[in-house]
Amino acid sequence: MSKKTLLLTLFLFITAAFSPVAAQGNSGTDTVYTFRFLPQKDMFYVPMYDNENELARLLDCIDRLMPGITDGTVPVYVDGYCSSMGSEKENLATAAIRSNRVKSELIIRRNLTEDCFVTANHPTDGDYVVVRVKVPTNLSRVDEAMDVKASDNMNGIVLGNMDSKASNNMDSKASDNSQAESEGLSLPHRGEVGGGFAFRFNLLRWATLTPDLGIEWRISPSWGLLVNGSWTSWSWNDKDRRYALWEVMPEVRYYIGSSKAWYLGAMFKTGEFNYKLSETGRQGDLIGGGLTAGYQLRLGKALALDFGIGLGYLNADFEKYEVIDGVRVRRGNETKDWWGPINAGVTLVWKMR
Repeated sequence: MSKKTLLLTLFLFITAAFSPVAAQGNSGTDTVYTFRFLPQKDMFYVPMYDNENELARLLDCIDRLMPGITDGTVPVYVDGYCSSMGSEKENLATAAIRSNRVKSELIIRRNLTEDCFVTANHPTDGDYVVVRVKVPTNLSRVDEAMDVKASDNMNGIVLGNMDSKASNNMDSKASDNSQAESEGLSLPHRGEVGGGFAFRFNLLRWATLTPDLGIEWRISPSWGLLVNGSWTSWSWNDKDRRYALWEVMPEVRYYIGSSKAWYLGAMFKTGEFNYKLSETGRQGDLIGGGLTAGYQLRLGKALALDFGIGLGYLNADFEKYEVIDGVRVRRGNETKDWWGPINAGVTLVWKMR
């Protein structure tokens, strides 16, 4: 087996290990979803806190259980909470409005009806809305485990909100956001939203006059498939000097944590190069792959900066040449192996809604 075939096989194996199929065992645990609200406010700000990621997870769950939800066998429980108003009556009214705001998002996005929901409102405990999808016990043992974990999570949410210190910290943070909103400042954004496509531009490549363009498909909040490509061709000194290359880099990523900002991935890299910056030029091809890691800094709803690095292995087979009287003269072949950094990027990410 050739070295290139071995590298490609290794990348495919790593990709399979990282693939969303390997994570499907965890996809059934998302049955409780919490949406935070600003104190004394009833507007549902999707980009605030972690609401964007929670909404993406909830929509994915609804898509999987849509037949049961629409025929009434899988109820969607919506509980609204408010404790920041001046009276119990005002708290209850605000909690009801918050529940309706969240239900409206689901009705608009997935064409649900009011009959799909079981709604309850509470004038206590905090400023949030909890959505719980009750999976029937006769579906499978996996679904039963989902209900047990979801119930534990629900109890943790209620108990956590009863803790006065945690509640004070949350209200303090929400108050800061409320003040920023009143002053016309943008609300904070956390993590990446699941689903959709994004265009990618590696600014380091563009700075070296190597145009770069990529696209990412976010299969879910945690998983993404990417492919980046670069191409350039420059010559000067009557074509005695040259810098040309093309590269293609497919990658699979797993985004970590509730904010989905940090990530780990596996990358494959292949391409060809032709450069002559001195008396001797080199022309050949390269192939390799490795692991990637990085962080995405949100700049707004549609923009982010991706700081990433790739570590792994590259193999380059090339021939050396000189140019004599305008004719390229071959001076031998060479092969080089490289272990270490194989890619780096400060990439502008533009998400398409």
